[in-house]
Amino acid sequence: MSITLVGGMDRLAKHYKGEAKKQGMKLNILSQAQTGMESKIRNSDAVVLFTNKVSHRARNAAVAEAKKRDIPLYQYHSCGLCTLRDCLNCIKHQSVQ
Repeated sequence: MSITLVGGMDRLAKHYKGEAKKQGMKLNILSQAQTGMESKIRNSDAVVLFTNKVSHRARNAAVAEAKKRDIPLYQYHSCGLCTLRDCLNCIKHQSVQ
């Protein structure tokens, strides 16, 4: 399963990826708005958006692409490792059902 994380802290990127790997998921991190963001999101099974550490431009692009492609979108205000862990558990359980 491929997950795209939009936002978060750059210093936690390796920890975010490690947590996803423990859960058997591949994590693509977009910590800020960038050219071609939409193409990176469109191949995802889900999008996680950390709203407190992301620009409005990146948030708007992520939300628009997720809605356009009917990709599940999970928005959290916090950007800690525990928040990501809880979100990945939620995604994993929803995909099983």
